[in-house]
Amino acid sequence: MKHFTLPEEGGLLSRNLPDDILHGYDKIYTEVHPDSTIASRKIADIVVEAIKKNEQERPGTLFRLGLTTGASPASLYKVLSRYFREGRISFKNVAVYSIDEYYPTSPSNMQSRNNHLHKELLDNVDILPQNVHIPDGTVPHERIAEYCEQLDKEATGLDLLIMGVGEQGQVGFNDAGTAETSRTRTVLLSYPSRKRQAENFNGDMAVTPKQAITLGIGTMLSAKQVILMAWGENKSAVVARVAEGAIGVDCPASLFQHHPNVRMYVDEVSGSLLTRVVAPWLIGPCDWTPKFRRKAVVWLCQKVGKPILKLTHADYLKNSLEDLIETVGSVNKVNIDVFNDLQHTITGWPGGKPNADDSTRPVASAPYPKRVLVFSPHPDDDVISMGGTLIRLQHQGHDVHVAYETSGNVAVHDSVVMQHIDAAYQLGYGDRRAEVQALVDSKVPGEPEPRGLLDIKGAIRRSEARGACHSFGMKDDHIHFLNLPFYESGGVRKLPCTQADVDIIKQLMNEIKPHQIYMAGDLADPHGTHRVCTEAALEAFTELEEAGAPWIKDCHIWMYRGAWMEWELSRVDMAVPLSPDEVIEKRHAIYRHLSQKDIVPFPGEDPREFWQRAEDRTQATAKAYDELGMAEYQAIEVFLKLR
Repeated sequence: MKHFTLPEEGGLLSRNLPDDILHGYDKIYTEVHPDSTIASRKIADIVVEAIKKNEQERPGTLFRLGLTTGASPASLYKVLSRYFREGRISFKNVAVYSIDEYYPTSPSNMQSRNNHLHKELLDNVDILPQNVHIPDGTVPHERIAEYCEQLDKEATGLDLLIMGVGEQGQVGFNDAGTAETSRTRTVLLSYPSRKRQAENFNGDMAVTPKQAITLGIGTMLSAKQVILMAWGENKSAVVARVAEGAIGVDCPASLFQHHPNVRMYVDEVSGSLLTRVVAPWLIGPCDWTPKFRRKAVVWLCQKVGKPILKLTHADYLKNSLEDLIETVGSVNKVNIDVFNDLQHTITGWPGGKPNADDSTRPVASAPYPKRVLVFSPHPDDDVISMGGTLIRLQHQGHDVHVAYETSGNVAVHDSVVMQHIDAAYQLGYGDRRAEVQALVDSKVPGEPEPRGLLDIKGAIRRSEARGACHSFGMKDDHIHFLNLPFYESGGVRKLPCTQADVDIIKQLMNEIKPHQIYMAGDLADPHGTHRVCTEAALEAFTELEEAGAPWIKDCHIWMYRGAWMEWELSRVDMAVPLSPDEVIEKRHAIYRHLSQKDIVPFPGEDPREFWQRAEDRTQATAKAYDELGMAEYQAIEVFLKLR
């Protein structure tokens, strides 16, 4: 399945740019690749070359390779496993050192780092058991200090160390505040760290380990070569800090700026805040397409604190944008062109205004009404992410369908289930309380939830989604629950997405034959539910297009964002303003998802409820438009047009 990447227009002309100029802002040499799979192939090639070089230069000596676990190396381990099957690499002369492990824990525990490293890589290659060195989570407490001291000696001076970087710059279990001289030791996991790790334990903080064994920063820095990697939009801030920012113990990965042989590999979204991406005109010559001009002008407005039409020639010159002026001809023309370009993204008619001049509108007036299909990864993403636009499309008479791609069952708290079952009992529909409580009590920490319990949770999410849709007039036959199989693992880690998932989406698309498709454009997690759903939907669309489905030629795809992120204004193709009353109507639709209020199992670091995040995001977008000189609105939802 093709990995989804954002369309790019214009940008840095880097083909013939000297390497030292392209990486001029790097304090750690950082390579940006289109996606994690391509970057992982590059890292895998480095591993292959290093192992072969060791065999040639030091025959009979083990190559000592340090590895991490978690989401970051997943794609790398797939590539290395494939390379082994193809005969391109052997691990017989390799000793692997894992950098961390929960403590205490058993190697057989499903969530242990030991277990994951074996499943994802070691069990797939020919490494000898005696050459596998993973911190032992079963060492008695009275011996653990001695054990860590010995492990530190063994792990000092690795030939190559490959690690993922956490969202706060943590490496291994070295959180903020870790000293550069720290060695292998046990650490108490901070509350934020435990909260992140709880995702591996179905969100249950009660069974999430409170301690871990980790190599220290000093031990890691002793490696001869270090590779750092980070994927997904949620890593963009830390990538910029580690690659270009100040060194500090508040961001442990930044300490690797002191290492003489370190590189970082990122995908295009985790690298989106690097200088070469944010302001490439500071690096070298650029291809000044209309959207890229908008990017530069919006950046300049935010930097100097002026609206578009108040930018001066001096503003452009002082901020390295003289090339833009020379390309376009004058400051006045740049300002007016970009102002009009951005102004034309704003529309109160996301389905197109009937019988209107649509020459400068983002959506064509005909046909009217349009058949619209909104894909929602979970049963609430539609109203959270684009609820105002969804309601507007419904109220403006379009034939609107919503397709909930996954059941969202794991995101319902057990207490919510028991409350629903008790309500049914109180209404006289039978007493199933003991039976359902037994299902809840049969849960094994870290194991998939019982299917019977998941079915109840899925039903709760479906009833909430229907309630939200009913609140703005949508009928049941326009509400679709796809229950894609990849999601139904019973836990946080999902199954692989297969053709079966794609075929379910294809069938619905062919039934509705939409003129507009809306889908999630969230890029935070390369393996996350939103991204998997979008890539499956895009694959379905592509297969239908290749099969010659006649409706495809008249269909356009629009991408929305979630509760946490928003499109950069330079990418926006359509901006739908919301009135104060429409913001309230959207909020009431979000309220229908009662199981997701207050006690969401996986809320992340943000303490705000979903409706608050959504309103803050759309109001911030409206403010950004206002500061650029556009009309002032209560809130704005924005979209990127993919085709």
